[in-house]
Amino acid sequence: MDPLGRLRSAGRRVTDPMEALAQQVADRVVPLVATALDVNALASRIDVNTLLARIDMNALLQRIDMNALLQRVDMNALLSRLDLDEVMRHVDIDAVVDRVDVNEIAGRIDMDALVEETDLGAVIAKSSGGFASEALDAARSQAVGLDQSIDRWAGRLLRRRHPGPAGPSAPAGPVAS
Repeated sequence: MDPLGRLRSAGRRVTDPMEALAQQVADRVVPLVATALDVNALASRIDVNTLLARIDMNALLQRIDMNALLQRVDMNALLSRLDLDEVMRHVDIDAVVDRVDVNEIAGRIDMDALVEETDLGAVIAKSSGGFASEALDAARSQAVGLDQSIDRWAGRLLRRRHPGPAGPSAPAGPVAS
């Protein structure tokens, strides 16, 4: 016979009802405390900065599926909130222009089409008439036409939406003779 067996059975007779009683008290007291607890007051006592300092952001970010997150982003709504003027203030235009290959752009220009748009035959016919001033005026007119044609082609190549002004709106000063 176990000498401690009687003590164990006596202990069980005391502890088993006590455990049941403690469980009953907990079942009644916990809901009462939970309903009486002011969660807002408790939350206001939490130091959020201390709590955030304990979070390992790298580990948290590794658990995020970035592709799934980005699929949920409405890019049109995001871009509609973007201030392009502010973005362009931060762009180094000189650095952008330095990256442009002007020779490649010039290589794309169809020189034959440019020459076809200018009426060089009319310039030659007028110059052979003996009137030097008329030929000079015609050459200037053709040069302006050629310049406008080149400007249109350059605008198309550079995808400009709005062409610049054709020239100055008024003479800048007295004309020298």
